[in-house]
Amino acid sequence: MALRTATRALLLGLATLACPSFCPASTFGEDAAFLAKHTELIVLEDAASHARIAVAPAWQGRVMTSTADGNSGFSFGWINRERVAATSPQAHMNVFGGEDRFWLGPEGGQFSIFFAPGAPFDLEHWFTPPPIDLLPYTLSERSRTRARFTAAFQLTNFSGTIFRLRVNRDVRVLNASDAWTRLGLRPHPGVKLVGYESDNKITNTGQQAWEPATGLLSIWILGMFNPSPATTIVVPIRPGPEASVGPKVTADYFGSIPPERLRVMEDVLYFSGDGRYRSKIGISPRRSRGVLGSYDATNKVLTVVQFTQPVGATNYVSSLWKLQEQPLAGDAANSYNDGPPSAGAKPLGPFYELESSSPAAALAPGASLGHVHRTLHLTGPEPALDAAARAALGVSLAEISAALPATP
Repeated sequence: MALRTATRALLLGLATLACPSFCPASTFGEDAAFLAKHTELIVLEDAASHARIAVAPAWQGRVMTSTADGNSGFSFGWINRERVAATSPQAHMNVFGGEDRFWLGPEGGQFSIFFAPGAPFDLEHWFTPPPIDLLPYTLSERSRTRARFTAAFQLTNFSGTIFRLRVNRDVRVLNASDAWTRLGLRPHPGVKLVGYESDNKITNTGQQAWEPATGLLSIWILGMFNPSPATTIVVPIRPGPEASVGPKVTADYFGSIPPERLRVMEDVLYFSGDGRYRSKIGISPRRSRGVLGSYDATNKVLTVVQFTQPVGATNYVSSLWKLQEQPLAGDAANSYNDGPPSAGAKPLGPFYELESSSPAAALAPGASLGHVHRTLHLTGPEPALDAAARAALGVSLAEISAALPATP
């Protein structure tokens, strides 16, 4: 353990001195100015605490980045500057980045909305539906702290089912008092934080009910963040025997994950967020506690993601890229670590993701389903961050830092 800690400390020192490509290159103000050159941008703020978020209506009301310390503060979201500045769209997906983006599932399987009817389940035939990629959402209301968006469109799944739906998306910054309350703590004067949430709703605007036999949709919120060699993702899980509550984690989305990158314990798991090894994990609704997070020991940033998870709901769409025997045995939470898809290939980012999903939406005409996804970032002295980690994630910073070796 002492050797692992010493190695991590050395790597962190070198990373701080060299500031290689994984280090965020910009402040929030710089990122916001860059984004505003290429798309309409809305900046929401809690003036009392200097917490700010940058929201892009043209990209589904996406939260592109946030900060806890005004324009000069650390910019938490990963932004793909090359794609943002591009003048022509990409066919498969426009990877703009952003730390709270609205998507819909499922991604794979016989009810997928990312594969055309009859298409092979491979990258060549995978396409992000335009309504969750390039469709601008309408800004219906705005104040200093919130923005509301709406959109209406239709989708066709792999089995040929047509969905007609309306999306309502409400993005709001939390004031400092509310953010601390969500963490279950009193404010700490040495800690700076930003908290915000998206309240997302889909409504069946068609004439037919959405049924399991022909496929269901789900709300899927994904956040992209800047990696470092000492970023560890933390997912609290419900303990119990697999015979009754199922596997602790699904970890074979892109092949097996080496043990130095994924450590699974009885009530928590740790996953590398270094942006250097393409891998993904999923947590079933029976195991999920409705929270996950990360700690970047390089920059001393604690991130906590909380989301609504209805008690007793177990039908979640599966996104595995194959025909499925159990298309409603999917994940409530996911995390993705970017990296080269093959030896010598260019990664998408690099970045890592913290994701949540709603239950499958079996909706009658006119009925709706909602899902809230909340993100909180904290920076400051490690003893204070330690208290927040214990309260929100159930583990200490020392446990998080020692769980996995830092990557060279």
